[in-house]
Amino acid sequence: MNTSVNDDTNFRRRVVFGFLGLVLTAALCLIYGFFVEPNRLVLNSVSIDPAGLEKGLDGLRIVAISDLHGGSNFIDEAKLRDITKRVNEQNPDLIVILGDFVSQARSGRPVRRRPLKMSMQTIADSIKGLRAKYGVFAVEGNHDYWFNSKIVFKELERVGIRVLHDQLTEVDVNGTRLTLLGLRDHMSVRSGKNYNTTIKEVVSDVDSDLIVLTHSPDFIPYLTGPNSISDKTRLFIAGHTHGGQVWLPLIGSPMIPSNYGQTFAAGHLEYNNTDVFVTTGIGTSIMPVRFLVPPEIAVITLGSG
Repeated sequence: MNTSVNDDTNFRRRVVFGFLGLVLTAALCLIYGFFVEPNRLVLNSVSIDPAGLEKGLDGLRIVAISDLHGGSNFIDEAKLRDITKRVNEQNPDLIVILGDFVSQARSGRPVRRRPLKMSMQTIADSIKGLRAKYGVFAVEGNHDYWFNSKIVFKELERVGIRVLHDQLTEVDVNGTRLTLLGLRDHMSVRSGKNYNTTIKEVVSDVDSDLIVLTHSPDFIPYLTGPNSISDKTRLFIAGHTHGGQVWLPLIGSPMIPSNYGQTFAAGHLEYNNTDVFVTTGIGTSIMPVRFLVPPEIAVITLGSG
């Protein structure tokens, strides 16, 4: 009888301690996700060997950052200046910033009238120290588009950051030509088919290796494979997804802001025989949380195979 009572008591204790352990684990994960990981900043170094890349571009270092969301949790002026410092420490040949500079306060106002959490002037002043051998280039993100792209572009250009808005620029890398194409934000485009025609016209005269910069990777299916804009396309670099901000063991990222699910979540992949790299970005949006998807500075080194 006593043995049965003891066994029952021990079982209840194990249940209670197990439950308390789960509660404690959940609490620690929440604290980490809301207060620790969003304030981290990691370097993600990756080597990519695009097929057909000119040998003169072998070793080219491209630093990609995205989704700064100035004024969002942990993204204050000091953090932006630290990001600038750490980017420059990578000795980049090119710096590309893949949109979503701003973050708007959530309110019932129309999106273009919502106040910014940090002014675009302050954001631009905080990153004006970015330096790269062949220049610093940026594209528009959906939050920039929703706010006011003209203001965003004006402030970036003021501090020496070149904005590419469905535009090309050519870089001379020790005698080897490289063309960069920067795309407008995907939410400003109504028809992927019509946009494909537009971009084909933009790149029609490109005869050097082409790297495409886009905020959202959702443009990629419209511009590659049977819809390819150019046989000179070597690499797409994108942001926007934040890597889902949360990654759970056995499940992955529950929510990716992409029409293609997990396909373009984060990292290097090949899609329609084209190399693609998607950075997890730096800031947060919607929910101020990151879990096992830390903010990153991506350092891409190109190889000619």
